[in-house]
Amino acid sequence: MEINSAHCLTSAVMRYSEHCDEPNIDSTQSLGLQGTFQSELIVLHCVSLPAGSFGNGAPSRLFTGELDCTEHPEFSSLQGVRVSPHLLIDRLGNIEQFVPFDRGAWHAGSSTWKQRPSCNKFSVGIELEGTWDSAFTKSQYAALTDVCLALCNRYPRLSPDNIVGHQEVSPGRKEDPGPHFDWAKLLIPLHRQLYGNRVSTVSEA
Repeated sequence: MEINSAHCLTSAVMRYSEHCDEPNIDSTQSLGLQGTFQSELIVLHCVSLPAGSFGNGAPSRLFTGELDCTEHPEFSSLQGVRVSPHLLIDRLGNIEQFVPFDRGAWHAGSSTWKQRPSCNKFSVGIELEGTWDSAFTKSQYAALTDVCLALCNRYPRLSPDNIVGHQEVSPGRKEDPGPHFDWAKLLIPLHRQLYGNRVSTVSEA
C-alpha cells in the first residue's frame, strides 16, 4: 500500500469531500519535509448510518455532503452537518479516501491531545464501519494495519504510539471506536512490520 505525491492512498477509492481545510502551512510544528503538511496523530472512529446498518453507503454520502437526511428518521439530526474523515474502511476491508493527508479533515471536533487542542489541524482521521457495541472484522484490522504502516512509513512523525481512539482526544464527549476494538490486533502486527524483532512497548498480554 502506497501514498502518492498527492497524499492519497493509491489503493483507495477516491471520493473527494469539501469538508476539510486547505493544506496547513502556517504552523512550523506541522511542517514536514519540503514544507508539506505532515500529520502527527492518527485518530480512529467508528460509524454506521443508521446505527448497526452496514453496506448502504450512507456514511460516504454524509462525508461528501450527499446524504438525504429524509432517508431515515435517525438522519434528521445530521441536517447541515459537515464532517469527513480522511479514510473509511468498510466491513470487507475496502478503503475510501475523502481528504488528502496534507489537509485537515473535519473528523475530531472539539479535541485535545497532549494538551494540544484542535486535533483536526494535525491528525489523520480513520472511520471504521461499525458500532460502539460490536466487534470489527478481520478484514478491517488487516486493512487498518496496512494503512497505518503506509502512514508511518510516509510521515516520520507518525508512530504506533501516536494512534488513539476518538474517546482519547474527546473524553466524555465521544466513546468510539469503543470497547470491542481490539488494539492488540492493530498494534502488535504494526510494531512487528515497522520494527521487526526490536523490543516493542506493546504487550501481547
